[in-house]
Amino acid sequence: MSIKQALILLTTLFYTSLCFCQSKSAPLIIGKSELLESKILNEKRTLNIYLPEEYNALDTVKYPVIYVLDGGKKEDWLHVAGTVHFNTQPWIARFPRSIVVGIEGNTRRRDFTFAVENTDFIEKEGFQKSSFPQYGGSGKFIDFIQEELQPYINQSYKTTTKKTIIGESLAGLLATEILLNRPNLFNDYIIVSPSLWWGEQLLLKNAEQLLKENLKKKVNVYLGVPNREEDTKMYLEAESLYNILRNNKNTNIVFDYMPDEIHATVIHQAVYNAFKKLYPKTTYQ
Repeated sequence: MSIKQALILLTTLFYTSLCFCQSKSAPLIIGKSELLESKILNEKRTLNIYLPEEYNALDTVKYPVIYVLDGGKKEDWLHVAGTVHFNTQPWIARFPRSIVVGIEGNTRRRDFTFAVENTDFIEKEGFQKSSFPQYGGSGKFIDFIQEELQPYINQSYKTTTKKTIIGESLAGLLATEILLNRPNLFNDYIIVSPSLWWGEQLLLKNAEQLLKENLKKKVNVYLGVPNREEDTKMYLEAESLYNILRNNKNTNIVFDYMPDEIHATVIHQAVYNAFKKLYPKTTYQ
């Protein structure tokens, strides 16, 4: 075989193998995105949805739903979906296979904060007032969850009545507000490093009374907090919330201190820990 023939043969083999490899490639899909038009919020909201691997709209199996407040693809949804996928594999089976619904953020500082008479406290907490151009919309956002989002998910997918909410930082503030004001919306609350400073700790100050008035059923609450030294005030506020919750007969509360994590890194470890602690027994399916 001549050198020219050898080069032709090698070139042919190269492009044949390249085409073969390309023909074997496929997109890696973990979920899908949908738009939900909200009349309450007067806008469209993006939902990112993970379905269990064996999900089949034609069978009779139904699944619990885990709602992620900071649920964008570049927020917490992907991390939570991956953790759920891992923990629900049949050789682990830490908890039932579940649907994960991420609510992508539009204006989280508007959606996750309750109305206040003035915002002077914002600068006392180390923020500029201008960093909260919109705020105080949590009431409408909770209405959206209750009256539009949950009914939409229940109508569109095969769901059980078991519902979990996950929120960190301002989203943790909102999860706490739902727990105190409308606890029937969820069975399990995963609250991580909540921004209870909002409104000069008004939610925390009213927590005990709100629980007495509104919490009529058993709920599970995981409260995860990062390194105390990073923000002692935030830690103490979370600790105060824990002490209130553990004294209420209807709350099964887990307090999880993670000294190796900071506010920016805590969400991934906290969610993993929450599933371990709220579902302590691993049973094989």
